[in-house]
Amino acid sequence: MNDDAMDLRARIRQTTREAISHAALRLAIEQGPNGLVLVRVQDIATAAGVSSRTYNNYFSSRAEAICAFQADQSKRAGDALSSRPVDEPLDQAVIEAMVELYTDPEPDRAGLRMIMETPELEGEALKAFSMAEGPLAVAIAARTGIDLGRDLFPAVTAAAVAGAVRVAGRHWLEAGDSESFAAILRSALSCVVPAVPPQGRKDR
Repeated sequence: MNDDAMDLRARIRQTTREAISHAALRLAIEQGPNGLVLVRVQDIATAAGVSSRTYNNYFSSRAEAICAFQADQSKRAGDALSSRPVDEPLDQAVIEAMVELYTDPEPDRAGLRMIMETPELEGEALKAFSMAEGPLAVAIAARTGIDLGRDLFPAVTAAAVAGAVRVAGRHWLEAGDSESFAAILRSALSCVVPAVPPQGRKDR
């Protein structure tokens, strides 16, 4: 199989994955506060235009399907940071990368509320947002020249960033329409990312 065919296959799989995830979240929201338990796999598959078998090839649970967009978004955190200009201070690079990643598009308030405030989704939501940690730690290590295997800084900073994203999401839901998610996320991230690594280390 050539590269073009592989790329097309990957795009088709991603499109199908997103369609199932969006259908699962929409149906759960439509059912109200206890919507998750009322949505069947067959309902999700039908709404997404796929078979139940196809659904099961992509997701092992409704919670996983509903949180898939956040998981996929988080997996791109490392690439988002790597794409920033190399001469940016670490804090600015991380903040701008994460704001662009998590606010383009701005989260759907109803969808995020379902994901972050439904007890049955709590574990899957935490896992989804935490998926940013590994790729982001690798990108921080590369940017700062710090050995990821010897120094805690990249992994600890990545975990703090993932935590700040979650806290910003909860605060945004509580704040109503008073502030944009981008403004709240920027403020949260500024609490956890230093301009330069500690102990006199310098960005490359």
